[in-house]
Amino acid sequence: MIVDDFRKAARFDGVEIHGGNGYLIEQFLKDSANDRDDGYGGNLENRCRFALEVVDTVAKEVGAHRVGIRLSPFMDYMDCHDSDPHALGLHMATKLNDHGILYLHMIEPRMALVDGRRVVPHRLLPYREAFKGTFIANGGYDREEGDKAVASGYADLVSFGRLFLANPDLPKRLELNAPLNKYNRLTFYISDPVVGYTDYPFLP
Repeated sequence: MIVDDFRKAARFDGVEIHGGNGYLIEQFLKDSANDRDDGYGGNLENRCRFALEVVDTVAKEVGAHRVGIRLSPFMDYMDCHDSDPHALGLHMATKLNDHGILYLHMIEPRMALVDGRRVVPHRLLPYREAFKGTFIANGGYDREEGDKAVASGYADLVSFGRLFLANPDLPKRLELNAPLNKYNRLTFYISDPVVGYTDYPFLP
């Protein structure tokens, strides 16, 4: 019970498996990166086998009700892309139901520019409908777009990344509809422990 012991020691409520953004699991999932010719490569089912085995293993350790997974089928990051991202996303969303995990956390395709405004494309609905658990959408959402997505039933929850980096008190700011700090992309993923991660101001 190594994973469960770590979860308890860290006082985490659960485990999110990172199956996106070009990391190891996604390298199995996507045909641009997976050139294996064994049971973990080739067709879609084989490429998804490793991810689902990881889900199964973690669920057995901590309980499926404590497990979620993050997927980014439409992303092309670190040369990790797929020739049919829709089929990949739909296959994973459907197969994850067999494991009874708590949630699926999926990243939207890239935002589009409409009338000078960046608009979330809202193309995750097929996967939200296929997955029977809680569905979390991510990708360029602001307060208004996030509220619309949840109110319409498009997603159960919306997660924020870049806005949270720049706003350590983001929940309070969203609750009050307060102005947001602007994030600085140049400081993303740098090794400086002070600049870019801990120097954004809180609300007065």
